[in-house]
Amino acid sequence: MFAMSALSEAPPPAIRALPSWLLARAAARGRALMADALAAEGLKVWQYVVLLAVRDLAPVAQADLGRRVRLDPKDLVGVLHDLQAAGLVFRAPDPHDRRKNAVSLTEEGARRLVRCEHAAAQANERLLGPLTAAERERLTGMLARIAGTDAP
Repeated sequence: MFAMSALSEAPPPAIRALPSWLLARAAARGRALMADALAAEGLKVWQYVVLLAVRDLAPVAQADLGRRVRLDPKDLVGVLHDLQAAGLVFRAPDPHDRRKNAVSLTEEGARRLVRCEHAAAQANERLLGPLTAAERERLTGMLARIAGTDAP
């Protein structure tokens, strides 16, 4: 049987040297910080991501929204259902193509998003706290390249 202290020790150096392991650990910590911060505002991480995209793209066709945030259409439907039930978004016929639904923020959705952005900024500050401003900028750029997206 393992002693409890052995479970809290760091992994061997060969594991800690793996960039993929380090990225996974950093991502898990970032997700946990974001999840906790957003839970205080009554949202989940994907709900926050979708609200951000809706704000920036609205009115946006539901299918386009899913492609832009890279969320499976079935999963997006569930997220949008929850957001609509909470009164944060509304869906209406797309003004450019009446066969599609367009998604927009409600006034309450915009207010909640502002609060969530503040909470998310605090979570990211905790995550990146050990880094200087220059290191944060470099890290963000490098992560964007690794992820295959443009830096913000």
